[in-house]
Amino acid sequence: MSTTQQQSQDIMRLPAERLYADEIAALIKADKGKVPTGWQMSPQAVLTFITGGKAGKTVITPKYIGNKRLVEMAIATLVTDRALLLIGEPGTAKSWLSENLTAAIYGHSGLVVQGTAGTTEEQVRYSWNYAMLLANGPTPEALVQSPIMRAMEAGGIARFEEISRCASEVQDALISILSEKTISVPELGKEVSAHKGFSIIATANTRDRGVNEMSAALKRRFNIIVLPTPSDMETEVEIVKKRVQEIAAAYDLQSAAPADEALQKVVTIFRELRSGMTLDKKEKVKSPAGVISTAEAISLLTNSMALAASFGSGELTDEDLAAGLQGAIVKDDVKDKLVWKEYLDNVMKKRGAEWSGLYTACKELNE
Repeated sequence: MSTTQQQSQDIMRLPAERLYADEIAALIKADKGKVPTGWQMSPQAVLTFITGGKAGKTVITPKYIGNKRLVEMAIATLVTDRALLLIGEPGTAKSWLSENLTAAIYGHSGLVVQGTAGTTEEQVRYSWNYAMLLANGPTPEALVQSPIMRAMEAGGIARFEEISRCASEVQDALISILSEKTISVPELGKEVSAHKGFSIIATANTRDRGVNEMSAALKRRFNIIVLPTPSDMETEVEIVKKRVQEIAAAYDLQSAAPADEALQKVVTIFRELRSGMTLDKKEKVKSPAGVISTAEAISLLTNSMALAASFGSGELTDEDLAAGLQGAIVKDDVKDKLVWKEYLDNVMKKRGAEWSGLYTACKELNE
């Protein structure tokens, strides 16, 4: 094994362009479509990369399982000069889709602005190396380019995660960038203009609506696509199964993969608590205060696998699942504990022998 391969194996999380490097190379080689300026493959090849298929003899694994038309709309947006805004509940794969679109189109998904309450306008536009600034004044060498400025110069794609977490003045710094496709640097008397291929993919969480509401002027600069939660049980089970397998392989978890029955039970519990209704629509249930997302289900199962591998037989048991469920659901301790207790007694307990082992294990932890 080469030093580079060993270093790659030691990295906790590879970016999509490295994780799927073989698939990207195969798609580029087999691509017969028209490649837009600044892109490394055609829109049709990008769609195959995201939704799965084949490139020559290489199997392309699906990166997003859901409405194919939404992916087509996202790709078509990026062919134009419009920016793309992906909106959805937590766990609807907004960031994952953003990263993989960028990896397929541009080949570098690391030009990211992470939106938080502490994000500043300088992180959107540019800042300075203050030691060099004090020594020599404003010079090109002292300029620290933001990820967005770097994407503009390279004709690439920048990602803006959780844009609605940022203050309004930070969001509004994007308006002129998206309209004029330039960033003015008055200290140097120059403008940085975007090259063809430049775009921004932003994400926003519907749970953050009202935190820092995006202005109408900024929204007009984006094509907005709403990513729904998985529409049916089978789709959500498939998503969870695929991601759990990928994460378990990345962390080399020495545990057997969850059985289909365990996956079905976890997804059932999450869908019912999320919707406030049992799957058969016969009984209302209370929802906990925290997020009961697909991403949480994936995390729960991988944590349960780690528990089974480290402190059990390596086979996932009801006790391992119960520990994961307790941690995922009971976050606001007083309220969530009551919600979970009611669900156990009013729903899970009545489901018979098939659920009795998990019910007993969950009940013991929730006493």
